[in-house]
Amino acid sequence: MPKIVMYVTQTCPFCTMARSLLDGKGLAYDVIDVGSDRAMWAELQAKSGRNTVPQVFIGEHHVGGFDDLSAAERSGELDQLLAE
Repeated sequence: MPKIVMYVTQTCPFCTMARSLLDGKGLAYDVIDVGSDRAMWAELQAKSGRNTVPQVFIGEHHVGGFDDLSAAERSGELDQLLAE
């Protein structure tokens, strides 16, 4: 299974929902808190092209934020990405 990485902040409700979705599937993932680290936030922006959290990566694939993750779960795309 590819590595899952999620960029978050501590106060983000969408980050909490993304964690709950992944936890509900029994998945292990790494969390990178960018809330108080400007350099890490800049790295996230460069990597994702977005200025919001959460941002979820599965392997080298950028899934996106919570709405994208949720849509991928509903469509079955998330399971496909995890199977790669």
